[in-house]
Amino acid sequence: MKHSRSEQLTAAARPTATARLTTTTRLTAVALVAFLNACPAYAQRQTVLKQIDVPHNYYFREMYLPQLTSGPSAVAFSPDGRSLVYSMQGSLWKQNLDSTSAEQLTDGPGYDYQPDWSSNGTRIAFVRYLNDAMEIYEVDPSSHSVSPLTHNGAVNVEPRWSPDGRQLAWVSTAGTGHFHVFTGTPGADGMSGAAVWPERKSNIPRYYYSAFDHELSPTWSPDGQELIYVGNPETTYGTGGLWRRSLNPTAQPVAIRIEETSWRARPSWSPDGKRVVYSSYAGRQWHQLWITTATGGGDPLPLSYGEFDATGARWSRDGSRIAFISNRSGTTEIWLQEVLGGAQRKLEVHEKRYLHPRGELHIQTLDGEGKPIAARVAVTGSNGLAYAPEDAWIRADDGFDRRYSPFETHYFHSNGDAHIRVPAGAASVTVWRGLENQVEKRIVQIGANEKGDERITVRPLSLPPDWSKQWQSADVHVHMNYGGTYRNTPERLVRQADAEDLDLVFNLVVNKEQRVPDIGYFSAMPDSASTTTVLLSHGQEFHTSYWGHLGLLGLNDHFLLPDYAAYSNTASASLYPTNGTIADLAHAQNALVGYVHPFDEAPDPNSSAPLTSGLPTDVALGKVDYYEVLGFSDHKTSAGVWYRLLNCGFRPSAAAGTDAMANYASLRGPVGMNRVYALVPGPAVPSGAVTSSAVAATHESAWLDSLRHGHTLATNAPLLGLTVEGQPPGAEIQLNPGASTLNYKGFLRSIVPIDHLELVVNGKVARTIRLGKGRTAADFEGSAKVTGNGWLLVRAWNDGAVPEVFDIYPYGTTNPVFFRTEGTATHCGPDADFFLKWLDRLQAAASVHQGYNTPAEREATLREISAAREVFTQRR
Repeated sequence: MKHSRSEQLTAAARPTATARLTTTTRLTAVALVAFLNACPAYAQRQTVLKQIDVPHNYYFREMYLPQLTSGPSAVAFSPDGRSLVYSMQGSLWKQNLDSTSAEQLTDGPGYDYQPDWSSNGTRIAFVRYLNDAMEIYEVDPSSHSVSPLTHNGAVNVEPRWSPDGRQLAWVSTAGTGHFHVFTGTPGADGMSGAAVWPERKSNIPRYYYSAFDHELSPTWSPDGQELIYVGNPETTYGTGGLWRRSLNPTAQPVAIRIEETSWRARPSWSPDGKRVVYSSYAGRQWHQLWITTATGGGDPLPLSYGEFDATGARWSRDGSRIAFISNRSGTTEIWLQEVLGGAQRKLEVHEKRYLHPRGELHIQTLDGEGKPIAARVAVTGSNGLAYAPEDAWIRADDGFDRRYSPFETHYFHSNGDAHIRVPAGAASVTVWRGLENQVEKRIVQIGANEKGDERITVRPLSLPPDWSKQWQSADVHVHMNYGGTYRNTPERLVRQADAEDLDLVFNLVVNKEQRVPDIGYFSAMPDSASTTTVLLSHGQEFHTSYWGHLGLLGLNDHFLLPDYAAYSNTASASLYPTNGTIADLAHAQNALVGYVHPFDEAPDPNSSAPLTSGLPTDVALGKVDYYEVLGFSDHKTSAGVWYRLLNCGFRPSAAAGTDAMANYASLRGPVGMNRVYALVPGPAVPSGAVTSSAVAATHESAWLDSLRHGHTLATNAPLLGLTVEGQPPGAEIQLNPGASTLNYKGFLRSIVPIDHLELVVNGKVARTIRLGKGRTAADFEGSAKVTGNGWLLVRAWNDGAVPEVFDIYPYGTTNPVFFRTEGTATHCGPDADFFLKWLDRLQAAASVHQGYNTPAEREATLREISAAREVFTQRR
């Protein structure tokens, strides 16, 4: 999970500095400025729905805003309780409860979500995602006539008709960028509305959320005079509790239920006015249905049980049934529960009646021998909307460049054979399979009520012989389940990794608020779902909003608890255990320890911005094995800090982790977008290992040992090779005193054109390597004159984003090859001073922190910082 975005205090000290790096050693000022100042060039790629001014968009976008799914995503009853209206595949559908046939109500031009049926049955309000905004529309269920209601260009969601059908309540970011409840009266020319209550700012620091209070998920009282909603006044953690409030602008809210929630409570007021049903993960790892009194002060009771989510509950008008969305099968489905007796049944959909004729596109992805091969596939219909198979998990990129597309890319993973219903006309198809195969693109013509077959052979890049066998790829930072739309399993995560041509995937088990969704899967052995092509290992991410997040790979005994430190206003408010202490515990289990998603902006010890990352302390004391040069952070900025550590003689290995929440419909991803290759001759999982945990464990150990020794390449697109005097990255070359010449050789292969290919020696660009036509391949060799101790590596990067890579920009780097001169000590001058100032800041802040449980915790914390100061002082 993201450090600088995930658990920050939005109204208090930030653990990460915000000023740019201003000085460095061994890296010329011109080179540094050119390298770091290139970052704003990727500004054309911007986040989805960028008008929302709320922190941590990757959480509310997935858990609160509607997303495109093959299965249903929201449901509501008809007034007579005999039918349902629901959103599915970006359209609205109507279905009788006693039928298995669904009738399409809307069909573009945008994606349609979150329907609500008016009490007289003639109007259905819904959300349409179009033109970079979410607006409220209405559709006549009989004529299918669609009319817009809002036109504010904001994000408007969760429309709810008042009981008399005259008003709508909804949530809008209009005017503030924050989520607030609005009400309005639809008319012939749309709907004018306004926030019901004035905006309020809380006075306490809080995690994840804006300092301004929000109101989410309104539900009407039966008399239409009040609303119950989710609000967070003076709440440190979570989206807040359930509150009841009159529509009077001066009315004060009354607490109905206070507990930690996470965007998905979505209360629904019962028709009798006495009860409210909502979703909660209280005491569990998954959301289930709960019910409490509408007057407040009642003790809630669970209505459903299971190791899956039950969300978006809606009452029938007579109060006899509840419809909700469940992911018990992995994907989303509508389930109905009888209020009396609790009987549940799934709403089956066996037939879809479309508004306009469709064709069927059959896509086969094949290897060079014509055999089916798993891949990532994106299909865009002739109407500009995305399509996927009926049972696919649709995924959405978390950002996009508006110059190339009106929507973010949606994609799915295919096992090699996919059937998709698409509108008649030209459909565009894009196929990816990791970074060792070319991106394939096709335009396919499909006729109405016709079938079309498209066989797409995935062509490998021209890599050096045996390179793919010797270098094994891994994503060291994935979260299998993390509060998302889908319910993931080890078997499905392995299939995701296989489609991305990933050899190993590390699921970092971690808390999401008070729960740890994947705790039941943690094991000291590779998961039994591992196959002959993909190995799955369950590691841990240690959370602290203060010192920085750690990845723990290869724990051989147990999960470390608690999973966090420095959580204010909790029993884990102490800065102890420090990351260094956790590293010691992990190393005692033979695990590797790494700093993950390090920096979005370069730390500056001379600025007044908060600076609490424990990176220099733990590196100096030998507690850090790897460093995510590529991750959920700015790659160039993170590399700049890494270079300083390398200059001071430290050797944390280059690694890469996507921080992909693998059960999200909208995510930073896919799994393996950021990956690290390690030099491990032999197959990813030797033949027969699928039934031998010992063999799988041996291979995992070999891969981790290669990471430990720095035989690595970290990348999101460019594949790089480098040898120095025949030695791979991570090796050390011994030199005689005086000047020496080192001979190097390398290559670049990439799925996208690359702007810059450079040899870096001790932080300086020693050579800019010329790229040929197409800028996707290069072979190079040369020599570098060096003295003393140091390092050299090859990196490749772009000035801006490209649509084929779902990251801020393409970037890749080898780990260094090191050189050492006998009898020569390492001194890093200004870099050592940089880290000494950093440590001074850490010591000053840790000295006055009020969260320690005992004086011994404070002393241990300060002792680590002092020891690190001694190390850097010796290397000045």
